[in-house]
Amino acid sequence: MLAIITAIFALIGIALAALGGWLVMLGGSPAYLVLAVAVLVVAFLLARRNGAAIWLFAVTVILWLIWAVWEVGFDWWQLAPRGGLVVLMAMWLCLPVVRAGLIPASPATGRVSGWPVGIASVISVAVAGYAMMQDPTALDGALNTEPRTEAPALGNEIPPEEWHQYGRTNFGQRYSPLDQITTENVGSLKEVWRYQTGDVKRPDDVNETTYQVTPLKIGGKLYLCTPHNIAIALDAATGKEIWRYDANSGMSPDRQHQTCRGVTYWDMADMPAPPTPAAPEDCPTRVYLPTADARLIALNAETGEVCTSFADQGTLRLEAGMPFNPEGYYYSTSPPVAVAGKIIIGGAVNDNFSIQSPSGVIRAFDIRSGALLWNWDSGNPDDTTPIDIAGGETYTANSPNSWSVFSVDADRGLVYIPLGNQVPDQLGMGRSPAVEAHSSSVVALRVDSGQQAWVFQTVHHDLWDMDVPAQPVLVDLTVNGEVLPALVAPTKQGDIYVLNRETGEPILPVSEQPAPSGAIAEDFTAETQPSSALSFAPPPLRERDMWGITIFDQLMCRIDFNRLNYEGRYTPPSLNGTIVYPGNFGTFNWGSIAVDPQRQVMFGMPTYLAFTSRLVPRADIAPKGQGEKASEQGLNRNEGAPYGVVMGPFLGKLNVPCQAPPWGYVAGADLTTGQIAWKHRNGTVRDMTKLPLPFKLGVPGIGGPIITGGGVAFLAAAVDNFIRGYDLTTGEQLWQARLPAGGQSTPMTFEQDGRQFVVIVAGGHGSIGTKPGDYVIAYALDQ
Repeated sequence: MLAIITAIFALIGIALAALGGWLVMLGGSPAYLVLAVAVLVVAFLLARRNGAAIWLFAVTVILWLIWAVWEVGFDWWQLAPRGGLVVLMAMWLCLPVVRAGLIPASPATGRVSGWPVGIASVISVAVAGYAMMQDPTALDGALNTEPRTEAPALGNEIPPEEWHQYGRTNFGQRYSPLDQITTENVGSLKEVWRYQTGDVKRPDDVNETTYQVTPLKIGGKLYLCTPHNIAIALDAATGKEIWRYDANSGMSPDRQHQTCRGVTYWDMADMPAPPTPAAPEDCPTRVYLPTADARLIALNAETGEVCTSFADQGTLRLEAGMPFNPEGYYYSTSPPVAVAGKIIIGGAVNDNFSIQSPSGVIRAFDIRSGALLWNWDSGNPDDTTPIDIAGGETYTANSPNSWSVFSVDADRGLVYIPLGNQVPDQLGMGRSPAVEAHSSSVVALRVDSGQQAWVFQTVHHDLWDMDVPAQPVLVDLTVNGEVLPALVAPTKQGDIYVLNRETGEPILPVSEQPAPSGAIAEDFTAETQPSSALSFAPPPLRERDMWGITIFDQLMCRIDFNRLNYEGRYTPPSLNGTIVYPGNFGTFNWGSIAVDPQRQVMFGMPTYLAFTSRLVPRADIAPKGQGEKASEQGLNRNEGAPYGVVMGPFLGKLNVPCQAPPWGYVAGADLTTGQIAWKHRNGTVRDMTKLPLPFKLGVPGIGGPIITGGGVAFLAAAVDNFIRGYDLTTGEQLWQARLPAGGQSTPMTFEQDGRQFVVIVAGGHGSIGTKPGDYVIAYALDQ
């Protein structure tokens, strides 16, 4: 047995020496090399049957423990990979069968004692036990409970029991005044109905086939869509299907996304004085369905039949006017907004496929006839006169697009557009002044004309795919006794900008901070980048933040950290490889945040997951393989550009994140002061591993929250398959329910027949690997 333990110590010492020496050569911590030397000396002593090996390793264990606590404090999840193997090795030396083969320092002492390593092991376990009861990442506190206004502005007027737009109203607050479900009774919520759409992920689907829809509730019906563009109406009280319409949008391996976040509802009775003939009798109310093959289809909200008076027999072709239109490169994943007799829509353009890409134009159409009323093109922002498509005019190629959801202030006549970047995301050469001014920004356009009212940029010369991904939230804030019309814009990089929505000027301070330089020779970086006073941006990564399941993959992550380029947020892309943190997955993504307009506070799910990007010279990129499908991860070809880019999460050798958890939180903040009141790790690793482990590490997620008048926030989104209810004031989790698939959608709530329901769509998310499905599930209290 002694020989076996000796050999194991020697192998471990050699491995630690090789990796630790590599780390030192890269300028990293020498601690692992020192540990390797100690382990190899112990192995040598064991080979000589010298009992001093016990004392030497006991001292090694204590010194290693002191070093580990100095590095990461009492964070069990970070101490475990550092100390787990070391403590296990100490326990091996405690075994009588091992000690029996050792020669004591003095024959008078008899058998070699194991108490030195035993005590070292007990101390280490005690420290680990103490650390398990700590959460050094938690921020405990409470949001204000008193309303700051008794009559909050909620957006367009809708009955309190309904949910008419993606964010309930065109203000995008994701707030419902319903208060039947409260912090006291939410724990009693039970599933009351379940519906399956029948639209499941197919073998020929692209990787990012996702179910992200938030249903609408109007009257007694729910309206929703599926990833493959089937529109469905359900009975709100029972979940029974009323009608369905299949757009037959086909399949394309070049679509980067196969999803539908929602449909748009419009009542023709809300039309202003009609510039066109009266609404046809067959479609007094309509549901508009965006599709993955770049169509917008008008359906009768009562029957699901196509409204043939809209556009061309009910279908509007959104590829019209595009300078380039390869199949699968352009489509709409988000519902358009409807206001003042117009339907206003953007579109998703595939990231990093080709510089010959469709335009990111924003267009307004007559909601009755489908006639083009204005077009705003971020590559040509001053002229919004409809182009002459029949005459061959086209929009600007490859201009920044908006794939997310818009917000509208109808009283002010403004629509707010979250904009993305020009392809390629990681290459900024040759961008026009208009593109430079509008990339990764929020733009306010006038509903009547499309003319730009203001623009606020969140990233200068974006080289990191930091699109503004989330629907801006509109809310009136009371600041120093003055009521200000605000816009709240969450961003991928973690900043939340609180702006005056009339002017675009900051309400909470925004500063310009120095940014890293060092772009490739053909490109440049901005000298400064904006930063908001309200920010969930994480501290810069350090080598000590690297993580793993074992000491070896943790050490390899430390090596990778030192091999890659990283100087903090906005480190430019490189041929060597760059750490992008927060990653382009985003601190916040399309799920946005939820805002209580009465208390003027927010609830959000900040996610922290580092990515890497590496530029690849064109000559080193192999031809596209047969059957190769589109994806945002892996190699992005950037056809026509001098470089492609390889992107993906920063993972270790065991396919877990290289950075230490938590990777996901829930958080609450005061929008009037910018103060973050509380922040708690969210979600477990139950569905991240083959074993159903309920460890609450705080996991990544994508999806959005809602807030109710009962003081409860609801959120699924995390990569474990649960929907949860939280106390908005403190962030305490009050309820959870197991989902049959990933819940990467934003829930909604409504009231029907005097009963409040909470509904979530559970269908999974391709890029984060949650379980696919086709479920629509409703919860309510017992009657």
